[in-house]
Amino acid sequence: MQTSNFARPTCKVNPKIRMNMVSLVIPTYNESDSIQLLIPKIFESLKQKNIDMEVIIVDDNSPDGTGAVADELGAKYNVKTVHRQGKLGLSSAVLEGFKIAKGDIWGVMDADLSHDPAVIPELVKAITEGGADISIGSRYVKGGAIRNWPWRRLVTSKVAVWLSKPVTNVKDSTSGFFFVRKECLDGIKINPIGFKIGLEVFVKAKAKKIVEVPYVFTDRASGSSKFNSKEIMNYLIQLKDLVGYKFRR
Repeated sequence: MQTSNFARPTCKVNPKIRMNMVSLVIPTYNESDSIQLLIPKIFESLKQKNIDMEVIIVDDNSPDGTGAVADELGAKYNVKTVHRQGKLGLSSAVLEGFKIAKGDIWGVMDADLSHDPAVIPELVKAITEGGADISIGSRYVKGGAIRNWPWRRLVTSKVAVWLSKPVTNVKDSTSGFFFVRKECLDGIKINPIGFKIGLEVFVKAKAKKIVEVPYVFTDRASGSSKFNSKEIMNYLIQLKDLVGYKFRR
């Protein structure tokens, strides 16, 4: 576990307070098989952990029926589904989920089983008991790792993290697996470009203490990745905007 402290305005919350609820947003597009496995794993990880969680699935009109599967899961678990009318993007889907989130802590994870649900209690505990404002599932701190990733993806990821150094000292700045106190995002404008919404949060949130919790990232076993050259370009545009944001502050 690694802690980062930032000189920035902080959210005014008692770091030892016990939060009432956690809202976990999961954006989906053609993930009908994965979410049937993921949702039970999430709620299994919460057993005997005294964590009250709602899961918000935001589906971009998946042709494979992901939205309908999510609705069925809602009959058994505390799962809400937001049905959007087109493929509008991951970051905007997360923001859509935040709009209806009832929790005191907001979280984000992928639907493709690459993020380990067993780590969720530790990420939540880092905030509720450890005084963190943001907790990040990290592949690049001691104890973290990546399995089954093509070498090109691994190189791209490491380069992306290196490029983000002017705006953040988070080791896994491109992580899409994180939790944040909702107060830390009050009044913050998040740019929904691309799919690296975590980087926007890590840079802009009113967070003094950020904790990175190691986990093992496992490449998806089924379905296809949404990563492509367009997303690389979006990331570079996002970085340019964030550098400007840092210098304007």
